[in-house]
Amino acid sequence: MLKLYYAPGACSTASHIALEESGAKYDSQALSFAKSEQRTPEYLKINPRGRVPALAIDDGTIVENTAILDFVAAKYAPQLMPSDPVQRARAISLMAWFSNNVHPAFTHIARPERFATDTAVFDHLKSVGRDNFFNALKEIDGMLAGKEWILGDKFSVVDGYALVFYGWGKRIGLPVEELKNYTAWKDRMLARPAVRRVLEREQNVLVAA
Repeated sequence: MLKLYYAPGACSTASHIALEESGAKYDSQALSFAKSEQRTPEYLKINPRGRVPALAIDDGTIVENTAILDFVAAKYAPQLMPSDPVQRARAISLMAWFSNNVHPAFTHIARPERFATDTAVFDHLKSVGRDNFFNALKEIDGMLAGKEWILGDKFSVVDGYALVFYGWGKRIGLPVEELKNYTAWKDRMLARPAVRRVLEREQNVLVAA
């Protein structure tokens, strides 16, 4: 039995969407960052890094979105990743960029204390992070020009990952609606029943009344 550990609205939404889209049977447990539940001794036994997502499987635990997304597609829903080796590599490359560039840009806004101990520079870190994050969203908007989904004409696990960042942009008041390709794609995402179920379960900002 699969069990996903996630935090509502966090990057783990990507893995949550992938599992729901795959049709695999899974359990899930929401962790509250506000209550620091990701730092409890019980959870640190599951993921010693104290982060989400974490996917418990028969053979142990898989962490990090890129690994979980590739695993879910390979194991349960091959249609959710390209079968061609070159296209699959490009999909993984894009997810790696999400993980090591786009996400950290947002972290500078939300958690500047991870990058400096001097509180005097926090506002500067947030400002630079905001600019870098929005520039990344603009780049994603460009990637979506003329495409139905981020990899082309087929929905993939990468789409669920890209949706995380649109939601984060909306949450912090960035003018994401100006990104026409990204916004039209977001609407297509929200029309997918599996995506909608996950966002409603997590009470995501994209489906808030």
